[in-house]
Amino acid sequence: MAEERLRIAIQKSGRLSDGSFELLKSCGLKVSRGRDKLYGRVQEMPIDVLLLRDDDIPAFVADNACDIGIVGQNVFEEELLSETHEAPAEEVMQLGFARCRLLLAAPKEWNFDGANDLASKRIATSYPALTKAWLEREGVEAKVVMMKGSVEVAPRLKIADAVCDIVSTGATLDANGLKPVATVFDSEAILIRNAEKFSAEKQAIFDALIKRINGVLRSKDAKYIMMNAPRSAVEAITEFLPGADAPTVLELAGNPDKVAIHAVCRESVFWDTLEELKKLGASAILVLPIEKMMP
Repeated sequence: MAEERLRIAIQKSGRLSDGSFELLKSCGLKVSRGRDKLYGRVQEMPIDVLLLRDDDIPAFVADNACDIGIVGQNVFEEELLSETHEAPAEEVMQLGFARCRLLLAAPKEWNFDGANDLASKRIATSYPALTKAWLEREGVEAKVVMMKGSVEVAPRLKIADAVCDIVSTGATLDANGLKPVATVFDSEAILIRNAEKFSAEKQAIFDALIKRINGVLRSKDAKYIMMNAPRSAVEAITEFLPGADAPTVLELAGNPDKVAIHAVCRESVFWDTLEELKKLGASAILVLPIEKMMP
């Protein structure tokens, strides 16, 4: 009987692709690709990788051509709102990379004073379902004009009065004489899966992959902190450490009044954090990154 393999869809190029392969690498998985570079195999686990256009990924997963996929939340929500599948894919988890925003932008000369200023206007976008949903929530009637690519030029070409487009830095909007006026949707990479129940073998592969991904995500902002401190300061330092579990406290040889404190902090550790620890009596403070972490 042939070995069952989990099929994962990933964007074939772009920021989402780079982040997806980096995530797999951080999970200890190496992908070998064929000559056409549209198909790959993971060596360490029974996983096949299909490289697709990002807006094709939800459909491939919903139609069971792939079991799971990594896709932008904006693309997935647009697919859900469009209701193109009776049994759409399901969101499993947010992955914390490829963050961007779907923004409404208007010409800089507009004195924009709220959503009502869009009433009866024409809005160009590649995300009509998300745009219409936002307009409905705001109680505004406007004409949504569907465009594929180069949405930001629509006002200059008199195709639309405003645009609704994905923005990472805002440089493209600025170059085209536009300014952001409202946030329609905040997006990042997410993991999605087919809604059907996996076989026991495929579920085991999926569960193992999820454990590795969770380990990577938990360690992303986590830091390992080591320091020496007076024994009397342990309680105050423990209460202060950001996002830390109960620390490990070790006696220092030859000095019964001082201890070594080791802790994992799951929140960002800044310079002011170290300065406050110093005020509480800590010394020889060392902060180390955590590459992997499994509960």
